[in-house]
Amino acid sequence: MEVFYVYILYSAQLDRYYVGHTHDLGSRLLKHSTAKGHYTSKASDWILKYTEEYLSRGEAMHREQEIKSKKSRKYIEYLIGSQ
Repeated sequence: MEVFYVYILYSAQLDRYYVGHTHDLGSRLLKHSTAKGHYTSKASDWILKYTEEYLSRGEAMHREQEIKSKKSRKYIEYLIGSQ
């Protein structure tokens, strides 16, 4: 059974969060740290701060959009603190 993840990265250099989803967390994190021309390529210090697991890609995508739609740093920091 494949598991999908919603994840939150943080860059101290940019003082920003990045929210995404994937089925292969390790590979995705590696891409974030090495990709060129991607939002996360603006900094080199991204760290994984939070994850949630889902049984379908649809659920993970929905949750990612839910988090992003709040446009709230306070909400993201609440999620991170609740883990």
